[in-house]
Amino acid sequence: MSGTNDFNERIVAEFRANEGRVGGPFEGAVLVLLHHRGRKSGQEYVTPVVCLEDELDPNSVYVFASNGGASTSPSWYHNLVQAGRGTIERGTETYQVSVTEITGPERARIYAEQVRRAPGFGEYEAKTAGIRTIPVLQLRRA
Repeated sequence: MSGTNDFNERIVAEFRANEGRVGGPFEGAVLVLLHHRGRKSGQEYVTPVVCLEDELDPNSVYVFASNGGASTSPSWYHNLVQAGRGTIERGTETYQVSVTEITGPERARIYAEQVRRAPGFGEYEAKTAGIRTIPVLQLRRA
């Protein structure tokens, strides 16, 4: 676990030092930093995640609870859904967001677009086939 935490801390620091841009495995990807509170611990967390910007609504981004193709969704997903709100850092801005889970055909359309832009998300979907559907959340400026 500390290896993941160290990796995330480095990404967070690089994101903040470079106005929302990072290199390494995320070079060229659009990232946001999710601020969320643990639903059990009450602890505040900051998690870097790849997002898809909504081309029709500049106040919205979509995030994908892929968890690298693991059989379970990441903790941040459960924390945000339970709270119904959170805070994100996007580029140089920090703001509160409402959280809405996207389902059905709209979810399929958005996820397919993410796979088109970042094919690794297709690999995550293949790993979870028959186990779970990777959740898609819309984060909209509150």
